[in-house]
Amino acid sequence: MSVASESRWYVVQTQPHGERKAVSHLARQGFEVYLPQYLKRRRHARKVETVPAPLFPRYLFVSLDLATQQWRPIRSTVGVSQVICHGDTPASVCRGIVEGLKSREGEGGFIKLVNPLRFVRGDKIRVVDGVFSSWSGLFEGMTDEERVTVLLDLLGRKVRVVLDLESVAAA
Repeated sequence: MSVASESRWYVVQTQPHGERKAVSHLARQGFEVYLPQYLKRRRHARKVETVPAPLFPRYLFVSLDLATQQWRPIRSTVGVSQVICHGDTPASVCRGIVEGLKSREGEGGFIKLVNPLRFVRGDKIRVVDGVFSSWSGLFEGMTDEERVTVLLDLLGRKVRVVLDLESVAAA
């Protein structure tokens, strides 16, 4: 009587910033690989851009059937640091985790992160970036997913200013 084989997802740790390189080399070897990504806003040289970023930096998932596939070559793949194991056997991910991540992907294949409101109206905040850097004010509300309205004390009166969410922090 033969035992039915089935694939499970396993976690692979990559080298720093080596996720895409590891995905490419693992896929070339015939492994099914999943690297969950989201769109990250990055501020650099006075420009804000949206770039793909790994949801779990330095980690990705590989689907394997340990009964029929050799997993040890993964360890020597370019971009890979190690396979996460329990003893000498790769540690599988709980069923439904990868499928749950995939179900949260949008049309572009990126996971949509829910940005919980970090502040409540009236909270004291400070501006950490931009023209008003190091100023303090009061949180008034959100204009959309990425912009906040802040009341700053300018010249003795409260002035409403709209800033990027990343530009403010709790005071």
